[in-house]
Amino acid sequence: MTAGGPRPRVVILGGGFAGLYAARALVGESVTVTVVDRTNHHVFQPLLYQVATGVLAPSDITVPIRWRLRGQANATVLLAGVTGIDVVKREVRLDSDPGAVAYDFLVVATGARHAYFGHDEWEAHAPGLKTIEDAFAVRRRFLLALERAERTTDAAVRAAELTIVVVGGGPTGVELAGMIPTVCRRALVREFRHIDTRAVRVVLVEAGPRLLPAFPASLAERARRDLEALGVEVRLGTPVNGVDQRGVTIGGETVAARTVFWAAGNLASPLGRELGAPLDRQGRVLVEPDLSVPGRPELFVAGDLATTTAGGRPVPAVAPAAVQQGECAARNVLRTLRGEAREPFRYRNKGDLATIGRNKAVGMLWDGRVRLTGRAAWWFWLFVHILYLAGFRNRASVLLQWAYAYVTYQHGVRLITGTDARR
Repeated sequence: MTAGGPRPRVVILGGGFAGLYAARALVGESVTVTVVDRTNHHVFQPLLYQVATGVLAPSDITVPIRWRLRGQANATVLLAGVTGIDVVKREVRLDSDPGAVAYDFLVVATGARHAYFGHDEWEAHAPGLKTIEDAFAVRRRFLLALERAERTTDAAVRAAELTIVVVGGGPTGVELAGMIPTVCRRALVREFRHIDTRAVRVVLVEAGPRLLPAFPASLAERARRDLEALGVEVRLGTPVNGVDQRGVTIGGETVAARTVFWAAGNLASPLGRELGAPLDRQGRVLVEPDLSVPGRPELFVAGDLATTTAGGRPVPAVAPAAVQQGECAARNVLRTLRGEAREPFRYRNKGDLATIGRNKAVGMLWDGRVRLTGRAAWWFWLFVHILYLAGFRNRASVLLQWAYAYVTYQHGVRLITGTDARR
């Protein structure tokens, strides 16, 4: 780093795991850090499904980005959307003041959205779960279906309202499908007079041959059995052919369902196309080993927007991988400024966990050398998620909410909000 001159400008796009940890890795360094995000908060995405099902409040899993970086004097946060990136001028164009931000190094960590495999029209009927707004939409649809079922006197309509289809057998789909019957059978059963919420039908659809493809086959099979013990209908090897207001077409069969949730596939942020880099089929950037864009050593891509491998296998789009990539990109910025060789990204897989329901979970640690199921996996899942939440207040609040729910079977965040709250 040069002394006496202007500090190198590091711009980070995205306040998710990759972007936030990239910024934090630069604390105390002689660089100027600017974090740009279109929202003012960082979301702990692994627990979004618990907000969607009314278990946790949105404030339990979010923190303001400014608060998270409040002690980092070299960091500035801008609330703005990115409209483009000029890699020649080294400039990021914004949709609000100051209009553009110049950079010496750029870390793009704007993540991914849901992929509907060429059927974007399905999104109106099957929302996904990536943001707090998505969680509100899922919670609203879930609770409104019960309200409509309570009012109707038509048995067929009531059955459709009480049928919920979850598309996608990854961790999000499995956890969401497992939580819905738990809430309906325990927390809601005494609150309705004309319906029995224990009769809610949950269908989990996965186009592949098994659930949780990143897990060993034995753990995936255990997850399937645990879900079926909760009453979830698991359909494997059956792709979705259509989604509309009437329901879902699964392998030629139409399931009448007024509530459909999407947890299948990712589509990378469109900003990846602004970098002039090669992309994969999902729009993710094919980065160099040091996470830089080919031919652009000042550009780094991290998180769900980057395609990387470890041990010959793709690095999964999970929070720990994003954290490690963000930190690696920041270290390589510092190495470049010091005239040192850059380090290649090496993913350290600490393990994978998925919860199915109360006292039910599956997990593997250290590349599958240790496997956990049942109550042991569930308690370990609780511990890990509490540990990784940002801020003591959030940890204490979530721990209290979980303890209360475990003892009483009650969940207190079942609010129907939004413009269509009374429909």
